[in-house]
Amino acid sequence: MESPKKDKRKIKQKLLHKYRLVILNEDTFEERLSFQLSKLYVIILTAISGLLLVSGTALLIAFTPIREFIPGYSSTALKNKATRLTMTVDSLTTVVNKNSAYFQSIRNVLTGQVDSLGMDKVYTLEESKKVDPESVNLSASQQDSILREKVEQEDKYSLLERATFNTNFTLFPPVSGRISEAYNAEEKHFAVDIVTEKNEPVKATLDGTVIFAEWTVETGNVIIIEHNFGLISVYKHNDSLLKSQGDLVTAGEAIAVVGNTGEFSYGPHLHFELWVDGYPVNPSDYINFEE
Repeated sequence: MESPKKDKRKIKQKLLHKYRLVILNEDTFEERLSFQLSKLYVIILTAISGLLLVSGTALLIAFTPIREFIPGYSSTALKNKATRLTMTVDSLTTVVNKNSAYFQSIRNVLTGQVDSLGMDKVYTLEESKKVDPESVNLSASQQDSILREKVEQEDKYSLLERATFNTNFTLFPPVSGRISEAYNAEEKHFAVDIVTEKNEPVKATLDGTVIFAEWTVETGNVIIIEHNFGLISVYKHNDSLLKSQGDLVTAGEAIAVVGNTGEFSYGPHLHFELWVDGYPVNPSDYINFEE
């Protein structure tokens, strides 16, 4: 039995045994090219070639646009576009949430619903911290007196009565008829009631977008339109509505039908309001409702 040393020596001899690779002309058998090789050189050359091939392929995929054609890899342009779209969607979501809150506030105010904002933060007397009345200084400071005088001067004039807007456009009369109850800010009737025939079409006073079109118990079928210039028009007590929330309307387009709906209605008429930047204005100052 041969020893391990002899086996290693034989393997080494086989690996280092030299061979000649000759390239001959097939017709003349003339030697054109020859190489002196060994099995060890062939193995090393094959390993190096494979390593170079794998490294070159990896570099080609990593630093050239070819990687876009390989499944599982995404292009830089696609990633940038996806990032921009994500940011845009996030911004639009924020805008939509703000608009939804704004429209909801408008609905609550114009439909007479009670705003419950902050009611969960009301504290009872038992929950509040007890304070010794004798330790509290109730006398007004000089700055407080000046502020009180300033506020009293401003309160002499009603903001509701002073709310106006400059119209460089024409407001279309929603209906024609007799005004049964005029605008009266002191009695908090921020509208004009126009008596007209039942089933008459109610028309949009200006181009805009419908932001509310629903039924309410007190005012029946109500439709609210938001226009440019901070203007909002409100149409109440309709028999039916021809438009839905989100619809775009043009001035003079039929949006509802005159009716007598809601607990506060006393006959076929239109309750019409105009609001500018959150303040009511007298529609009669800008629209002639008489035929």
